[in-house]
Amino acid sequence: MTDLDSLATESYLYGFPLVFNLEQVIRYTTTGVGANAQAPFNAFSHARTLASAADTFVSINNDTLYSIAQLDLGVGPVRLSVPASDRYYVLQFVDAWTDNFAYVGTRGTGNDAGDFLIVPPGWEGDAADLTVIHAPTRVVSIVGRWSCSGVDDLPAVHALQDATTLAPLDTEAVATGVPGVEVHGDAALDFWEKYRLWSQAFAPAPRDEALQASFAALGLTGDTPVGELGDEQQAALRAGFEAGNGAITQAMAGAAAGAKPGTWSNTVHVFDYNLDFFGVGTKDEPAWKIADPKRRIVERAVAARAGLWGNHGYEAAYVMTFLDADGQPLSGDHAYEVRLSPPPPVDAFWSVTMYALPEFYLVANEIDRYSVGDRTPGIVTDADGGLTIRMSRTRPSETDAAANWLPTPEGAFRPILRMYMPDASVLDGTYAPPPITRLDT
Repeated sequence: MTDLDSLATESYLYGFPLVFNLEQVIRYTTTGVGANAQAPFNAFSHARTLASAADTFVSINNDTLYSIAQLDLGVGPVRLSVPASDRYYVLQFVDAWTDNFAYVGTRGTGNDAGDFLIVPPGWEGDAADLTVIHAPTRVVSIVGRWSCSGVDDLPAVHALQDATTLAPLDTEAVATGVPGVEVHGDAALDFWEKYRLWSQAFAPAPRDEALQASFAALGLTGDTPVGELGDEQQAALRAGFEAGNGAITQAMAGAAAGAKPGTWSNTVHVFDYNLDFFGVGTKDEPAWKIADPKRRIVERAVAARAGLWGNHGYEAAYVMTFLDADGQPLSGDHAYEVRLSPPPPVDAFWSVTMYALPEFYLVANEIDRYSVGDRTPGIVTDADGGLTIRMSRTRPSETDAAANWLPTPEGAFRPILRMYMPDASVLDGTYAPPPITRLDT
């Protein structure tokens, strides 16, 4: 690999989260995603049903109703109003580079009604009596999640969603959104053209400006379209695209392996790459920051690929595994169980959700069940209050196992245990779920 190839690999790891994220921003504002219909910039799209296999979004949850909004603060400040809530909810604020920079909701600001003013970079003005949320980039995402315990609970959640509103102060301003990119069906060069344009349109954190400038030799900081660059630069960009993608895949596999066979990977700190932007509801503390600059860039790329728009661990802890207790890959060719005793310690709720590989999408199944947790109707607890979850492609014949059945796909899969408002024992690693045990030979 040449020096230019290595530089392109580094650039891919740096730029992947920006490109992957803004592609999803465009999806939401043009076509929508699954239960979330299309909505223009500066307006909410409220999902009215829990996510299903129709929602082709990486690691989407089945615990909450989503309220998603893409903001273009080029129109100026936008007012957010939230109602008083009778349940757990969170509105997570994510900038173009995937930094989680603010949280409004049960943990961050409480369940009382409130009004906030979301302002663009460099804004100076009078917010009156509103709580100001400073956005690091012109385009940001609000990823809202409302706890919902099932079909009967939907009307109550809908009422809360409808009372959650956005209103630009300048009603005449027009959002310009994400700059358009001319693509040609070449996955590698199309990626780099998006990166070239979008990295210039959305400034990174000041600490990353020198790193971004270092990619000039690849033609990524100028005005020349990637398709018009020289052969040497294009060859390096193709090599970096492949090597960078492979590096993310390898990093994900390494994180999933765990210290022992079947150990669930502790991803409590995988979203700690934001070192610069700490607004309402965030924790500006060393414990929640990845200090190593190289590791930070890799972790950000891995987090985007495996769990775009995931929360900080103090909001919701995610642990996952690809392997059983013997260290073998989880597969729909076999049946498994995991006994959670004691149940995960949380102040809100918890669940285990099933995802098929390699896309990390929910798994279509005959009972339309995508997760099992402490709110799942009809589950059967063990005598000590624990819960034994059966994971298999076909319905178990035993009554209790069928009640606690989490269907798997035919091929490889990865479950995620989500713990909303986790206890300190989750965050410090004192609590860890047991390995998943294979039942058949």
